[in-house]
Parts: sequence; C-alpha cells; structure tokens
Amino acid sequence: MEKRIINPWQWQDQRSYVQAVEIKQATATLYCSGQAAVDANGRSSTADMRSQLIEALQNLEQVITEAGYECQGIVRLNIYSTSTAELFTCFDVFQDWIAKHGIQQASTVLEVKGLFETLNVELEATVVK
Repeated sequence: MEKRIINPWQWQDQRSYVQAVEIKQATATLYCSGQAAVDANGRSSTADMRSQLIEALQNLEQVITEAGYECQGIVRLNIYSTSTAELFTCFDVFQDWIAKHGIQQASTVLEVKGLFETLNVELEATVVK
C-alpha cells in the first residue's frame, strides 16, 4: 500500500486528523460498522461520554485486529455523538488513541439527535492494508 496525506493547512494537526488520504495499491479494504460502547453480550453502556468513548475505541480496535488489519491502516474515521460539546471535554482520549497507533485519517464529527438505546458516541472506520 502506498499512502499519501494531503494537508494544505496546518491547523488540523491539533485536531488529530488530515484533510485527505490517498491510497494507491491497497491489497485489501475493511469497512467497519459503527462501533459503540456495547459489551460482548450486546448491552449498551449507560456510562458517561468518556467511558463510552474508551469502550467504543476498544471495540473498534478489536474488530480491526480480529479482521487481520492494523489500526494504523485507518484512513477514514467518522465520529457520531449526541453531544459534540461533551465529546470535546474528553477528546484527549481520542487523540491519545490516534497518536498511540500513528493514525493519519480523514474524519468527520457529527452531532446527532440520538444513537441506539443509551449510547452517546459511535465510531465508523475504513481501514486499508
């Protein structure tokens, strides 16, 4: 896989994403369903935003790993949240996870009216290798 990052500006670097990612000669692509704070028994979390974000990231990482991919291969990561204001109070969790895996991804953050049951945040990823 050949990966090229396109960033005409510098300001997005502080927000842990890039403006565009070009992939050439990928050997495979994984499209992940939205991952949220749902436990192994299918129970939705009732915890706070920070706890749900941590669990959603863990679930996303598990799906990616079990598929035989690496988190570093994430090229698109969309975040859906019932409160972007609350999400940004714990955005350090997201940024630390991105840095830990050396991810450079295109992203969109969307505030939505609601998510399934008691969920507050959901992550949708595209991964290449």
